[in-house]
Amino acid sequence: MIHRIAMQSEQIESREALPPPSVVRKLMPLLLVWLPTVLGLAVSAMLFVDYVRPAPIFCEENGGCDVVKRTIFASVLGIPTPAYGLAAFTVLAVLALLRGPRARLAHLAVASVAALVGLGLLFVQFLMDVYCKYCMVVDLATLVILVGGVARTKTKWELPAGRAYPALLASLFALAVALPLGVGFLKPVPVPQVISAELKNTPPGVITIVDFVDFECPFCRMTHAELAPIVAANRSRMRVVRKQVPLHMHPHAMDAARAACCAERLGKGEEMADALFTAPLEELTPEGCETLAASFGLDPGAFRDCVKDPKTDDRIKSDVADFKASRGHGLPTIWIETQKLEGAQPSEVLESAVKTALSKKS
Repeated sequence: MIHRIAMQSEQIESREALPPPSVVRKLMPLLLVWLPTVLGLAVSAMLFVDYVRPAPIFCEENGGCDVVKRTIFASVLGIPTPAYGLAAFTVLAVLALLRGPRARLAHLAVASVAALVGLGLLFVQFLMDVYCKYCMVVDLATLVILVGGVARTKTKWELPAGRAYPALLASLFALAVALPLGVGFLKPVPVPQVISAELKNTPPGVITIVDFVDFECPFCRMTHAELAPIVAANRSRMRVVRKQVPLHMHPHAMDAARAACCAERLGKGEEMADALFTAPLEELTPEGCETLAASFGLDPGAFRDCVKDPKTDDRIKSDVADFKASRGHGLPTIWIETQKLEGAQPSEVLESAVKTALSKKS
C-alpha cells in the first residue's frame, strides 16, 4: 500500500512538472512552423545573394557552399536554385498566416513538396560528400515545417483572432527576407588583390579589362567575338590584360598560350590574340602559331626562342595562379574594372559593363 501511494505521488509530481497542454499547443506552432519559416526565408535570401553576386558575401569562399554553387544543382532552367527556395518559403509564410481548413491543407501540401525537394538535395550533398551549411539549414527547415504542417492539420492550429498576430508575423517574415537582401546587395563586392593590382597600373581615365582565356575554349572564342568590336571602338580608353589559363582538356591550348605570351613580349600581343581566337583549332599547333607570328612580321628565330624559354611557361603558371587567386571557376572569366563576368557573354552584357565602367571614369 505504501509503495503504491509513493508511486502515485511520483506520477502526480511528474505531471505537475510538465508544461500545461495549453502552453505546449502555443509553443508547437512557434517551433514547428513560424521559426523554421523565418529561418528558411532568411537563409534562402542569403544564398540567393551569393548565387547572383560575382563574389560570396555570406558563404565561405571555396567552402562547401561555394563548391555546390558550381555544380549542375546550382540552377534550374537558368534560374538560381535559391530563388525557388525563396519562393517556396514565401508561399509557406503566406499560408501560415491564413486561417481555415483550406489554408491548413494547402500549407501541408506545399510543405510536403518542399520537404521532398529538401530531402533530395540533402541526399545529393551526401552523395557528393560536399556539404553546404546554409543549404542544409534550408533543407532541414522544410522537414521541420512538414512536421508542423501535419500537426497543424490534425490539431487545427489557428492564429489568434485579430490583426495583431498576423501583422507581427508578416513583419517578421518580411524582415527575414529584406535584411539579408539589403546587406548582400548594398555591400561592395570584394575585389581580389590580383585585380586591384592591375587596376592600380592603369592610367587615369582608362578602364582595365582583365581577360582570363584559353584560345581553344569555344566559349572564350564566342565571347571574344562579341568583345572585340567593343574594344576596337573604345581603344584609347581601354587597357586589356590577357592572362593565360590553358586547360588540360584542350590539346593545343598550351601552344596557343605560349604563342600569345611571346607575341606580347615581341610587341604584337593584340594581333596574335585576335588571330589565335579566330584561327581553326587544328592550326593552333607550334607550326601553325609560328606561321601566324611570321604573318605579323615577327622574327621567326626570336619567336621560336621565346616559346622554348622556361620563362614563358613560368609566365603561364603565374597567370593560372592569378586566375585561382581571383576566385576564378570557369572560362571565360572577364573583369571589367570591378565587375566580374563568368561564362560566355552576349554583346549587350559586355557593352553595358563597359559603358558603366567608362562613365565612372568621366
